[in-house]
Amino acid sequence: MFALIDCNNFYVSCERAFNPGLHNRPVVVLSNNDGCIISRSQEAKALGLPMGAPVFKYKQLLEKHRVVLFSPNFALYGDMSSRVMNTLGELLPDIEIYSIDEAFADLCGLGRYDLNRLARTVRDTIKKNTGIPVSIGIGSTKTLAKVANHLAKKNRRYHGVCVLDEEMAAVEALQNVPIENVWGIGRAYARRLNAQGIHTALDFAMQSSEWVRRQMHITGARVHHELRGNSCLPLEQVRPAKKSICTSRSFGRKVTDLEELENAVGSFAAKCARKLRKEGLYAGLVTVFVHTDAFDKRGKYYRGSRTAALPVVTQNTFGIVQYALAILHVIFREGYAYQKAGVVLDGLTTASPVSASPSLFGEESSDEDSKAVMKALDEVNDRYGSGTLRLAIESPTGWKQRMEKLSPRYTTRWEDIIEVKG
Repeated sequence: MFALIDCNNFYVSCERAFNPGLHNRPVVVLSNNDGCIISRSQEAKALGLPMGAPVFKYKQLLEKHRVVLFSPNFALYGDMSSRVMNTLGELLPDIEIYSIDEAFADLCGLGRYDLNRLARTVRDTIKKNTGIPVSIGIGSTKTLAKVANHLAKKNRRYHGVCVLDEEMAAVEALQNVPIENVWGIGRAYARRLNAQGIHTALDFAMQSSEWVRRQMHITGARVHHELRGNSCLPLEQVRPAKKSICTSRSFGRKVTDLEELENAVGSFAAKCARKLRKEGLYAGLVTVFVHTDAFDKRGKYYRGSRTAALPVVTQNTFGIVQYALAILHVIFREGYAYQKAGVVLDGLTTASPVSASPSLFGEESSDEDSKAVMKALDEVNDRYGSGTLRLAIESPTGWKQRMEKLSPRYTTRWEDIIEVKG
């Protein structure tokens, strides 16, 4: 048996954990630059505020219902996630952290326990230790655990815990889950299945294995087997290596100057390189993209993107920044007001290069010399703060975004710790 533990409205729940006055009020957390809605309380959902909605389109509704808005406080959310996962690790023997607010647990060795009671103990303990409410779904496969979790969240009769430990319970559950909400079924497949009269998870599970393999190949076949109770997705206790690394930002204002874009792209490329080293990986491809505001009907729209292969795989900031800037010069167009830029590193590998990327001065250096310089750079920035040592091309502000409604970093910043006065 597998369990899926999922934090409810996670970002909003983190804000509420330190501000009880937010309970029973509509609350939303916004994306970078306070542009779109990325987390909603149940009260906000009831108002009809969709996920990903641009704030400007719903300004009147937000004001009318006095919805509380927050800028994204990722330092707080990341720390609260660690607290939830640490508590979970103390309660259950084998867990897989699936995302910032979700984790799977293997319950195979806990067959002698009442799984419903165990799940409620886990749920109550996490709420007591962290203040974060969670929903728990349990099934014989990871996909069925996802289905159970969906019901635990959506159907109040489960009170946050749904256990599909009997065949009839699983059949009833699958009958009540739309096919588009099944883990592993994307929108395109959902539309195709709907067109063939398959609307629920049960409809899909009732199809023959041969038909599913013809229509949806190996991915669909795995989902089909899992829905039928045949586990083929084991717990991943070792996180798989990243396939790409990206740093991008929407600017708080329109950017028209090439030098400002160079500062931004240089900063993003340097951040990517640092992430690369923390993962112990090397990159072989660099992609840079820029684009204007697609919603601005008054201006011209432009999106530019280009990918370049590095001479040798590298994790050296100097070489990655150098290539990113060269790409920017190719895709930059005068006369446009840019809203966003980003850098993506692909072709990732753990294999060390034969020789390092060009140094800051365009000279070849040994791989060991390159690693030593990067190690010193990271150690200084880790000790004295990000950006203490940086390339001249990097923006001194790191292209900080508009965050007008940012809450305190209650758990990661001494100055923001809550004071309780008697």
